Amino acid sequence: MRTHAPSKTATFAHPRRNVAALGIEPGMLVADFGSGSGAYTLAIADRLEGLGHVYAIDIQRDLLRRIANEAAKLGHKNVEVIWADLEIPRASKLAGGTLDFVLISNLLFQVPDKGALLSEARRILKASGRLAIVDWSESFKGMGPIEEDVVPKQTALELARKAGFELVKEFPAGAHHYGLIMRPVAVAK
Repeated sequence: MRTHAPSKTATFAHPRRNVAALGIEPGMLVADFGSGSGAYTLAIADRLEGLGHVYAIDIQRDLLRRIANEAAKLGHKNVEVIWADLEIPRASKLAGGTLDFVLISNLLFQVPDKGALLSEARRILKASGRLAIVDWSESFKGMGPIEEDVVPKQTALELARKAGFELVKEFPAGAHHYGLIMRPVAVAK
């Protein structure tokens, strides 16, 4: 995974507003893939109101330590950090079919194996679960990722469909981002 990305709080996406739009409710089990600085993780923990659990998953150990420290300082006992390279199958260490929600924010443009990332999200989600993808809609003259790394919304939708998801709705994720809410498609037996 590349680590040249700007912090999530500097990307003009609005974590608290976006989390409010996701339909996350107290009691849910949520994973924040590529949790970075923890802006989304902490907003989700607030939204859960002490009920449920949020897993902050990232490849950068120093950022995970920062999230754990900030969560403890804020009194969030429902935040757990997991070090993982999410391009490796089952790397999240979470049981299959157990989570209510997975958030992938500002991460698709950073990972070479986007299919593996989405497959891991699909594996851990319940049949009734949801996936949210928030990513840059373009480079914005270098303010976001370099132009060749941008994952256009249509490409994100195609990758998600290949991983077993269908679009539920789009939501405004910020001036420079798109937001997608997906659900797992039932697998024919």
